[in-house]
Amino acid sequence: MHLYLRENPRTIYLVTSSQEEAAGRPPRALVVRTAENDSSRAVVELLHKDDVELSAVIRLTGRVVKGCLGLISLGEHMFLAVVTSATDIGNIRPTAKTPEVAARIHQVAFFCLTSNAWDALANETDLLSRDIADPLGAAGSTSGGVTGNAAPVLEHPCVPLSKMLSSGTFYYAVASTRNSSSAWDISTRMAVRQMRDRMGHDATLFDDRFVWNNYIARGLLDFRERLDPRERTDFDLCQFLVLVIQGFVGTFDLPLPAPPTHGTPIIATLSIVSRLGYKRAGTRFNTRGVDDDGNTANSVETEVLFCTDQHTFSYVQVRGSVPLFWEQQGLQTFGQKIQLTRPQASQPAFERHLAQLTDEYSRVQAVNLLGTKDHEAALTSAYSHALRQAQTIWGSDVGITHFDFHNIARVQGHEGLGSALRRVEGISDHVDAFGFTMCDVQTDEIITEQKGVFRTNCLDCLDRTNFVQDVLSRTTLEQYLSLVRPEWTGAQALWGYHRELWAENGDALSRIYAGTGALNTSFTRSGKRTLGGLLSDATKSVSRAYINNFTDKSKQAAIDLFLGNLGGQRQVTIFDPVHDTVNAALRKRVNEYSSTRTCTVLIGTWNLNGKPPGLESLMPWLQPDDSIPEPDILVIGFQELVPLTAQQIVQTDPEKKRLWEKKLLDTLARRPKKTADYILLRSQQLVGTALIVLVRAEHLATLRAVEGATRKTGLRGMSGNKGAVGVRLELYDTSFCFITAHLAAGHSNVEERNADYWTIADGLHFQRGKTIDDHDVVVWLADTNYRIDGDNEFVRAHVQANDLDPLLAADQLGAEMAAGTVFPGYVEGPLRFKPTYKFDAGTDTYDTSEKARIPAWTDRIVYKAPGAPLELVAYNRAELRTSDHKPVCALFRATVRVVDHAKKAALARALTQGVTATAPGETLDEKLATLTLDATGDAELMLLPPPSSETEAWWESPAHPGGVVPASTDSESDQDEDDGKNPWDSDGTGMLSASPSSSDEELFNSALKIHAPLVPTKKAPPPPPPSRKPNTN
Repeated sequence: MHLYLRENPRTIYLVTSSQEEAAGRPPRALVVRTAENDSSRAVVELLHKDDVELSAVIRLTGRVVKGCLGLISLGEHMFLAVVTSATDIGNIRPTAKTPEVAARIHQVAFFCLTSNAWDALANETDLLSRDIADPLGAAGSTSGGVTGNAAPVLEHPCVPLSKMLSSGTFYYAVASTRNSSSAWDISTRMAVRQMRDRMGHDATLFDDRFVWNNYIARGLLDFRERLDPRERTDFDLCQFLVLVIQGFVGTFDLPLPAPPTHGTPIIATLSIVSRLGYKRAGTRFNTRGVDDDGNTANSVETEVLFCTDQHTFSYVQVRGSVPLFWEQQGLQTFGQKIQLTRPQASQPAFERHLAQLTDEYSRVQAVNLLGTKDHEAALTSAYSHALRQAQTIWGSDVGITHFDFHNIARVQGHEGLGSALRRVEGISDHVDAFGFTMCDVQTDEIITEQKGVFRTNCLDCLDRTNFVQDVLSRTTLEQYLSLVRPEWTGAQALWGYHRELWAENGDALSRIYAGTGALNTSFTRSGKRTLGGLLSDATKSVSRAYINNFTDKSKQAAIDLFLGNLGGQRQVTIFDPVHDTVNAALRKRVNEYSSTRTCTVLIGTWNLNGKPPGLESLMPWLQPDDSIPEPDILVIGFQELVPLTAQQIVQTDPEKKRLWEKKLLDTLARRPKKTADYILLRSQQLVGTALIVLVRAEHLATLRAVEGATRKTGLRGMSGNKGAVGVRLELYDTSFCFITAHLAAGHSNVEERNADYWTIADGLHFQRGKTIDDHDVVVWLADTNYRIDGDNEFVRAHVQANDLDPLLAADQLGAEMAAGTVFPGYVEGPLRFKPTYKFDAGTDTYDTSEKARIPAWTDRIVYKAPGAPLELVAYNRAELRTSDHKPVCALFRATVRVVDHAKKAALARALTQGVTATAPGETLDEKLATLTLDATGDAELMLLPPPSSETEAWWESPAHPGGVVPASTDSESDQDEDDGKNPWDSDGTGMLSASPSSSDEELFNSALKIHAPLVPTKKAPPPPPPSRKPNTN
């Protein structure tokens, strides 16, 4: 694409070229300018190329633009970052349905949207090349982009960023025009991509750990979310935004012997993709160890791919700095002393790091290559101690193997390191246990999946680490080949390419972190230790000393600036004149294209105290009143589903959940006056906490986007003995989120319970970055463990007298909610039932044991409904005796929105036509430049068609004669329902009860959620609550 500039108002245009259009890309233009007097707010429009007047513009650069990285605000100015030079590395998986081509970035330029002061500098493509080649500065430039021969007086403020991004270590995925598909996800390993494809391809997901331009791309990601499907496809195909990783991508195609019955060789592809994490990014001596969120320096996920016409092999390893708080002074070049900066306070961060790894890869075996003597010994000892403590949480899922690389190399030489490594029991056993991922090319099905990863480290996680990862990669690839094609294990060309890729990988990662290529790569390439290799390593060591001491500080500043880590930085937000204007109008006119229906939801929560299902009937809990219709949805939350033993905490046992699911379904199947069947929609478990969602069978077609998620809070967020399980779903066009939780026990541990709530509220995320608060209806059904403040005699006496008001005044949860410290915005129904805890098992008698627990309302249901009317019909406890808790239930009547998407699309088209209509002699670009935001943040609506009235309707148009709009799938059922019928008077045999649309104030918030936002699959969890002793009560 080409880059153009209009001076007044100052506007930059990214426009597709005729060559790109001939190759299959749509003719589009992305128009970018700043909002008036605001350097952190941009105005962006996606237009057809024909709607842009290019006669009065100038071309900013003679280079073809490959894609846009985003927008960044520096001081009072805003800059657009674009890739002006890149080369395709190749297709790393040729047998995939969509080509997976990666491109290496060679040059990035920044163009100012607020000033012309740097136009000449940004346009001079040789300037950055000169600065990169000669970082200490050179004589004046003679490039044609700047008038005269002298060097420009002004230095471009983005030169440090351009140097970093133009270093040849950044890569992006190339969109394929062959299938009109968006770019593949280069940030995510193959096994995860394949799993997404099986669940329904979603190109809107990426791995937040590795996308380096996440900060500057956020505004354009939000802009992309608001586009309609056709526009989003065009936006992706044009690569108006590319997401980049830093690290290394390399690939080789090689012929391998074919079977005797096959005449021609088989062409295989061997590739490496290394993805460097950005959350603790920096240079060698500026960034060491771990941060408080569990992110480590030089954290890299490396994936080896081997593709043939039958299978794709994938093997993943990770590396990262020792996950403790430590540092090393760079000026002590040849004897850097290691200092453990917080030796008594590293364990929480260490465990957060392991939690990230186990959540992502299931099992982790650390391979520590540090020495056992000198300055590395203290770090090795602290690492071992921290991991032994962590094993009390994860058991055998985490482990460590110490392999003194330098000592073994001195004894056996580098040639003997590989065989020595393979003989180590802690490594060979886990090579076999973890395995690899293998995908069938024809069916795209995963045949076998890798079950864990090696986490390798040395001091810098560069030279020694790369050497060992090369050995582990070859060992695992040999295992795969011995299963599918044993004759290929002796193919010298294959292992030659394998060595070359790992050598290039080591050099690339070393240049990023230390400034030079890796040591030992001459041996990696050739398999031999030579004099030339020794001299090369010595030269690199001296170069590292110079770079680390004199240039790393400025490089670190550039990294922090690009990632938005500097104080006072403002992230760019975007106003889209067309879509923001149309969406604002759609919000105001939601009742013109939607109707409402009423559904009933029964919520139940019960702490089972580890008890299995018995003979006791659940009907008093599941159907507390025979006079009401059967609910449309049942949501059941269990706590202490299993006894909270150490073994259960480490490994979840799903059998108890299956027994209770059967008990629930059997009870509902045998209920009297049965009028409908219930289906298990979704269940999710975290150790002893489980959430089960049942729905009436006839509603299955109206449910979508059903997902589950968990969040641990026990043992500082590392253990699932306490935590939460969430399930979200969308019924018609209203979103629901249900959370069952088990908070910290202990009568006086109010602050810990509060901390648990915020850990869950901030840290439980669903796909596409959805949080709990992103839903129209949210209900918590939990053993909150909040108690009653008062002595035992006082509480029991008032319970016995059924005088609950004094107890309500002393209820901890009520007091905390009133103070706003937990559940802000939530409400709870009136507590008209006696406390639900604690009873002698099998009786209705409060605890008579030696502990004599004070009765309390520990089991609660709280809710909020910001996006849909929700009415609490009943709230009570059920008199069941299986557990030492009484179950609680609540019945809700919810009003759900049913959108006629055909009518909404027609209205959106009419609104868009009103916004984009131009007067004679006026271009669309000129008209959109006049649209602004009003004081409330809504776009101007003056140019939109008027709302419908009794005499005139927007759908009465030549495009829809007689007001005929294609009916949605819901329209027929709308007509069949009796809108005036009270749902509580129905016999419960029909579909969800329908009702007329409500007032304009009842806006359908999900009208804006037509498309899934392009967001991370995971977000960084918040800091866990303060340390506490485990409590399994």
